[in-house]
This record gives sequence, C-alpha cells and structure tokens, in this order.
Amino acid sequence: MNISIIGYGKMGKEVEKQSLKRGHCIYSVIEKDSLEKNIIGADVAINFCTPETAHQNIAFCLKNNIPVVSGTTGWLSDLDKIKKLSEETKTSFLYSSNFSLGMNLFFKLNKKLAEIMHKHDYDLSIDETHHTEKKDSPSGTSIS
Repeated sequence: MNISIIGYGKMGKEVEKQSLKRGHCIYSVIEKDSLEKNIIGADVAINFCTPETAHQNIAFCLKNNIPVVSGTTGWLSDLDKIKKLSEETKTSFLYSSNFSLGMNLFFKLNKKLAEIMHKHDYDLSIDETHHTEKKDSPSGTSIS
C-alpha cells in the first residue's frame, strides 16, 4: 500500500516506522510542503497534522479520492463538514481521538461505568498526564 503521511511529528514518525515494518511503501511525507504535488497517487493518507491545517488537508484528500485516516485532535468543529464531504465524494474517512486498542476498550468500559455511577452521588474528575512534547491539552483522548 502506498501511504502518504501528513504531519511528521511524533505520531507521523511512528506511523512511518510501523508501516515500513509491515511492508508498506511510504509514498510521501508531508510536513509543510504542498499536498497537491506530493499526495496525488497515494492509496491512503494518514493524517496527524496540526489542528489548524486538518480540515484543509483532509478536504483536499477527499476531493482527490484519497481515503483518510486521521488522529489529529482540536479541529472537530469541522468534523460534520468532513463527514458530508466524505459522503459526497464517496471517499473513506476514519477519525479517532485515539487508535489504541486499550484506550478504545477503556472508552467502552467508561460508558458502562457512567451508567452505573449515574445512579449514585459521586464527584468524578480526570487527571491527564502526557509526555512533555504533547501539543494539545486537554488531549482528544481526554475529551473523548
């Protein structure tokens, strides 16, 4: 599979490493370059760009029939527009605030816990701790 990586921070580098380990081809890595000249021809775009450029980058891919997997957080005010564009172009779009299996199991468990806790009088809080290079706070995972 020819993969374009949009955003080459900590997650973009990990996507590259894991993709190569699984035998995929890194078609392009886009950090600040133009999508236009670097992404056309990719089988999929994996997006971990900045929140400020997420909508524009994802929309460009969808308009050019390039499926997108996005883990960028902090741009979700435009999520409905992207979902609509994905339907209009019939191009796949997958978003998650966290792709970790463990976190997704935790999300599901948390829903069940909320149903149980709702019947009782408890004050709940979240304490979020990340590596020192974390750019968004609260994180998309925490918001989810």
